[in-house]
Amino acid sequence: MAKNTPRKDDREKITRRKLSDQVLDKLRDMITSGDLAAGDTMPSERVLMDRFGVGRPAVREALQSLHNSGLITISHGERSRVNAVDASTVLNQSSDIARLVLSSAPANLAHLKQARQMFELGLVRVAAQNATAEDVAELRELVERQRECLGDSTTFIEADVAFHKRIAQTAQNPIITSVSEAMLGWLFDYHKSLLHWSGKEEITLAEHMQIVDLIADHDEEGAVAAMARHLDRASDAFEPKS
Repeated sequence: MAKNTPRKDDREKITRRKLSDQVLDKLRDMITSGDLAAGDTMPSERVLMDRFGVGRPAVREALQSLHNSGLITISHGERSRVNAVDASTVLNQSSDIARLVLSSAPANLAHLKQARQMFELGLVRVAAQNATAEDVAELRELVERQRECLGDSTTFIEADVAFHKRIAQTAQNPIITSVSEAMLGWLFDYHKSLLHWSGKEEITLAEHMQIVDLIADHDEEGAVAAMARHLDRASDAFEPKS
């Protein structure tokens, strides 16, 4: 055997990539480079076929992959359009996986509740540090809006989510806001059937108002302690009824 001849076990097989995968790479590069910006319409299938020298099936499969990943939106009767790419794009695309993970074992819901508590305790501390008068006013308004939802469990829960999202927004960090929205969405949207808050709505409202008061006073430790008590109590609402 020649000195530079690789042994059979060392040889690497070269496989031919699907045309649609190659088209997908080209289109993704056009989006990430800015050649196609958020809001732009995608070139027509015919233009892409001519540009890349491929058939319609390869183009359509590549476009569908972009749609599935959230980079473009395909609407029937209209040209595909490029979406804004940010943290929420990534997290929204992971929602289906989150649904499977949370539904696969009871322990996963407990893990999510623990993660939420750790995350929100940090958020409320930041809110107590940085909240403006406008932030506080909007939080108070959200509590009152939630009070108006008494008797309607669906809108009451939606208002509850809006309150916690607004606390996250005081950090003025789009990644933090997106993570908070995703986490709350996974917890509430996929487990509404487990919620049984009947008779505890007034307690929730009182706790929310106390948290807002402590944020308004820039009392970091007090706000963290109040949020911890609130989340500990609210956590029981996600346990199946016995």
